[in-house]
Amino acid sequence: MAGLSAHAERLVELALEEDLLLGDATSEATIDAAATGEGTFLVKQDLVLAGTAVATRVFERLGATCRFERGDGARATRGEVVGTARGPVRALLAAERTALNFLQRLSGVATATRRCADLLAQGGARTRLLDTRKTTPGWRMLEKEAVRAGGGKNHRVSLGDGILIKDNHVAACGGVAEAVRRARERAGAMLRIEVEVEDLPGLEQAIEAGADIVLLDNMDDAAVAEAVRRTAGRVLLEASGNMTLERLPRIAATGVDFVSMGAITHSAKAVDIAFDLA
Repeated sequence: MAGLSAHAERLVELALEEDLLLGDATSEATIDAAATGEGTFLVKQDLVLAGTAVATRVFERLGATCRFERGDGARATRGEVVGTARGPVRALLAAERTALNFLQRLSGVATATRRCADLLAQGGARTRLLDTRKTTPGWRMLEKEAVRAGGGKNHRVSLGDGILIKDNHVAACGGVAEAVRRARERAGAMLRIEVEVEDLPGLEQAIEAGADIVLLDNMDDAAVAEAVRRTAGRVLLEASGNMTLERLPRIAATGVDFVSMGAITHSAKAVDIAFDLA
């Protein structure tokens, strides 16, 4: 298994410190230090796995071993055992909650992403699902990995990855054209410029100003379809805002290039996975 990033390692350390700062009073009082055992990860709902590497690392840090039968991105159905951990019973019990917190949360993100990606595919193969920066503070890299595991693509990882001119930037610069001009003048040549607009006149302004991508913010289905027609491939189009599950196939049918959804990270529900000693 590939090693975790330094950032993920720090998260594991922080999480274990949070839970074990004063030790494990219950296990130390009830479990013999020499006792060894085995536990299994039982899936209690249909889901898409993510976070297996970081969950594994939690057990390793406490002196146990852990192995998942399937990697991130694999589907699992209710009632399946997807992994096993072995070692000192005290270590297994100390690692359990922290490992599950990572695994359940990240699998929740992957599961939510997979559902949305599948719904987009019903409307057409062209439209790709993007995440946003609406992530849990400190967990962004892990959550964006979970998005990829669920079939989505990553938008900006940080503010330095690309230029996204939003309404407040436009207001501060005095207009779309001036904001794009400044971006072209000052930004690196490899950064694409994306401009957020709220209506079709704004779309035309962004294209005329030289944007590479236009974000259609909170436009209804008809407006998105008309934006695709008017643009005719001159720039890439991203639809965002008020993206319900029911709406996704209709939006994909417009032929828009991307749909971005903050909900796949900020509102993803943790899935139900249990860890049971044999």
